[in-house]
Amino acid sequence: MFNEAKGNAQQSAASMRSDLSSLKNELDALVNRAPSLSDDELSQAHAQMMAKFSSLRHAAKGIADEASRQINRGMESTTEYVKDKPMQSVAVAVGTGLLLGMLFKRR
Repeated sequence: MFNEAKGNAQQSAASMRSDLSSLKNELDALVNRAPSLSDDELSQAHAQMMAKFSSLRHAAKGIADEASRQINRGMESTTEYVKDKPMQSVAVAVGTGLLLGMLFKRR
């Protein structure tokens, strides 16, 4: 389940990067040809850009919401594990602390 969610997030992020790049290229092209456009054409291009931006913003919010849900699931799983196995959790925490302490002491 985790790998599936991770794969979906990576696909969404790649799609978002592609869409942002496309939007940037379109905006650059619009800026270059803006002096030769009429007011109506500029208004129409502005409306199209804003619609695309709104769509991207909506997609980014969806990605952020999914990331938040995944973080919450991870926290819940960790909390359940600690409640179910408190001694093992303490042992893992102590071991991790000792390992990090030894690594930082060498520097």
